[in-house]
Amino acid sequence: MKISIDRNSLLNTLSHVQNVVERRNTVPILSNILIDAKSNNIVLSATDMDLSITETIVCSVIEEGSITTAALTLFEIVRKTPEGSEIELISNDGSKLSVRSGKSKFSLSCLPKDDFPKIDNLSLESEFSIQSEILKKMIDKTKFAISNEETRYYLNGIYFHIIKTEDRSILRSVATDGHRLAKFEHEFTGGDLNLPGIIIPKKTINEVRKLLEENSEEIKISVNESKIIFFIDNIVLTSKLIDGSFPDYEKVIPKNNDKEMFAKTSLIYEAIDRVSTVSSEKSKSVKLSLSENIASLSSNSAETGSGAEDLEVKYPGEKIEIGYNAKYLLEIINQIDGEEVNFKLFDSSSPSIIQDLKDHSTLYILMPMRV
Repeated sequence: MKISIDRNSLLNTLSHVQNVVERRNTVPILSNILIDAKSNNIVLSATDMDLSITETIVCSVIEEGSITTAALTLFEIVRKTPEGSEIELISNDGSKLSVRSGKSKFSLSCLPKDDFPKIDNLSLESEFSIQSEILKKMIDKTKFAISNEETRYYLNGIYFHIIKTEDRSILRSVATDGHRLAKFEHEFTGGDLNLPGIIIPKKTINEVRKLLEENSEEIKISVNESKIIFFIDNIVLTSKLIDGSFPDYEKVIPKNNDKEMFAKTSLIYEAIDRVSTVSSEKSKSVKLSLSENIASLSSNSAETGSGAEDLEVKYPGEKIEIGYNAKYLLEIINQIDGEEVNFKLFDSSSPSIIQDLKDHSTLYILMPMRV
């Protein structure tokens, strides 16, 4: 194999591909990327056996061939090569890869290409297209609520599914960790989509989101009950889905929250952030006390001290006190794009609904805590 390629093109692709490689694994070949040179392009591939990526880039192929080499090492070499330079990749027997640029020359160890797992990118049963901006929003508005608790593995991703009514189909993304819930929905106009309810793992979500940052066009998604494939420009990302049942989240969305508070989004965010400075590192709690048009925020810690702040809000007057995890509350309010945020409450021990007044496609649920 012998190729010549622009450093920036190679670096951009390596940055995508090496992200999939697990830093610690017991199978050496999974630390490598597969480089396959044919006609006038190369295909770079990486996998951790759950998530796989292939990306095609145009280059000058002098001699066709395939090799595997350490993903992170090659990425670091290319990253440290001067911008705008040309890089040569040469391998005569598949056991060593020579990397040349200017006066620099490296020789990298390779593993047999036949040991590299086969990546299947064939389309699956259900297929649809979606604007990358919409998918970005579906991810951004929910991914912060993904659980990291491994015992509840079915919460370690975002649940995507279709809600069908007589005249339309709604594509929803939902994430929860049991303490908060985030829901986003978008009217699907791409035809009659037969999408099974799927849970996309957190690592896959993060990698897709990075790739979408560089893409503003429509992307294609192919899916079945166990696998999903994203076709993004010249990149194909294939992932296993989480094999589990997402809980019936509709049951935790309150129906009787009859007390409503409206606050300026930026003002309440800043006030919570200030007051929670003195809260205990362990609980990160803040208390919200509501009376007529006043929200009193307070926090106490035996080690640090106390803090309090009053904020003008729109609230009719029935007194209520409720405690929250300040970190969770701030993360939710941070998702509110409009100038005003709406809290719907019932009592001090019931979950709260938090919504953006200008964006009814999002809904957030936050469980209270004792303070």
